[in-house]
Amino acid sequence: MEDEREDVYSKVVRAGKRTYYFDVRSTRGNDLYLTITERKKQSHPDGRVSYEKHKIFLYKEDFEKFVEGLQETLAMLEQIRTTGERPHAHPANTRTDEGPVPGSLYDDLHFEDLDQGGPHH
Repeated sequence: MEDEREDVYSKVVRAGKRTYYFDVRSTRGNDLYLTITERKKQSHPDGRVSYEKHKIFLYKEDFEKFVEGLQETLAMLEQIRTTGERPHAHPANTRTDEGPVPGSLYDDLHFEDLDQGGPHH
């Protein structure tokens, strides 16, 4: 058995200035995990180009809850887009696993901000 982690599967999704990488890898113990990487191209006034990267590691014990949360969020997003009604609660401020999170970093995040790097850059 090799000591190095093995790349099992990769999927690249290009979306405008962003590229998303979904990489399935195996650990030394042959457990699978997923890395999700976002890479955003940034053009500078002097003509230089750089890339900003963010990575999430998702382990097998979290797959089911992650997918459930993503599906619920996407369903809510579609409901909001369809009806225009926004939920009264702010799920970004509450956690069922660890209790409430006071003053979440995402209190003032709007989808329009995502193309501009958000309010915290």
